[in-house]
Amino acid sequence: MHYTGTIWRPPYEAASLLLEVTAGCTHHNCKFCTLYNDLPFKFKMSPIENVEDDLKEVKKALKRGHCRQFKRVFLTGANPFVLSYNKLRTIAELIHTYLPSVKSIGSFARITDITLKTDKELTELYALGYDGLTIGIETGDDKALQFMNKGYTASDIVEQCRRLDTAGIHYSFFYLVSISGAGRGEIGAKLTAELCNQIHPTLIGANMLTIYPDSELYAEIQRGNWQEEGELEKYKEVRTLIENLQIPTTFAAMGASNAYQFHGQLPRDRQKLLAFLDGIIENVSEEELQRYRKSVYHL
Repeated sequence: MHYTGTIWRPPYEAASLLLEVTAGCTHHNCKFCTLYNDLPFKFKMSPIENVEDDLKEVKKALKRGHCRQFKRVFLTGANPFVLSYNKLRTIAELIHTYLPSVKSIGSFARITDITLKTDKELTELYALGYDGLTIGIETGDDKALQFMNKGYTASDIVEQCRRLDTAGIHYSFFYLVSISGAGRGEIGAKLTAELCNQIHPTLIGANMLTIYPDSELYAEIQRGNWQEEGELEKYKEVRTLIENLQIPTTFAAMGASNAYQFHGQLPRDRQKLLAFLDGIIENVSEEELQRYRKSVYHL
């Protein structure tokens, strides 16, 4: 199999076949992000011959009983959904040719990737199996989105996700706790809830911001331009977000950035989740949480 650099996937894609079709990120300009700093390039698409060879390899492994049947493929790279409709169609056709058991195809995506497709193309991509995109919106706080160089606004998120809703393509969000900075976490949480309440994410995954020295955000902190929330403040922010979400969705904190992992269905499990967070806020010290944050050497 062809894999380049560190391969990232959401926790809930653990059972999916990871197929490399891109490497790196077309944007690669978010101040907090260091995920693709190990690559010697910004972004590249895999040669279609490599993609087909990998699918042939999986097909051979299946025939020999060396792996199980896959029902889902997750395309790797920061935002494979940026590829043109024709390229995504070709990839889907190859997947279905070599692995007919596959029912759906997912990937990471940026909001700006969706703008590149017409409504008709989005509908046809859904028919080809594209479903369950993971989008790192990070926040609904325009001030934070602008400072962090995300490259879109909260209104862009709503507009483009409504287009996904119309096409039938489901999507999950990554929410980055503390992206609004010290003293603004609960403001950012309320703005994010207001955004999410207008659309239909199937899951909202909370990730605690962890700042590394090779990030631009670290340099901004050294220059005195930004301040991170305390760890307990982060949990209060998550609490505010859950409290204000009014849509049916799964809420989860699953990745390594979270000292305490949890998940539940909203609105059914709202009180259970709030009580869990209250237990952390009331019984866990800032120092203990800081020790965990410092122990996260790499996401």
